[in-house]
Amino acid sequence: MQNLKLPIMINPRKSAQRRLVCDGFFEVSGMTRLLDVCTPCNEHMQVNVKFDVDDLGLNVISGSGVLSVALICQRCTESLIIDLDIEFTLSPAKNDEAAEALPSYYDAIELDENGEVNLLELVEEELLLAIPLIAKHEPSQCQAPVDSVWGELPEELEKPNPFDVLQKFK
Repeated sequence: MQNLKLPIMINPRKSAQRRLVCDGFFEVSGMTRLLDVCTPCNEHMQVNVKFDVDDLGLNVISGSGVLSVALICQRCTESLIIDLDIEFTLSPAKNDEAAEALPSYYDAIELDENGEVNLLELVEEELLLAIPLIAKHEPSQCQAPVDSVWGELPEELEKPNPFDVLQKFK
């Protein structure tokens, strides 16, 4: 099978009726919001997207992909390479009311004025959601100083209770 570049805009209704399966890649250079927060290790991202109609008659977009990116470790400030592994299951919605009517196991994705979905933006949004809030190496692999203490507070000395004096008056 030949590795093809995926379309950026696609009609999910027509694709779901045809049970379309797209295996291909996106150029990471087109993901400007992702490039603002991390440095991708590859020029291309392999993505698998399937369009289907479920038992309720809803159009469904599901897919997966993996992209290696470089982030800054928050402990040692050195480069950290992680894989952003994404999986998504979405159903297109024309408006907010249609999105609220979807079953809870589907996330909604809004259609544009032509009834299409921007696949590149969809994948980029999923990648942004997969970035950890605090990127850090495993403790054994981190370059942070060994004598650093993370998340532990020093024990407080026992202080006399100021109300002990009142006990004498009883």
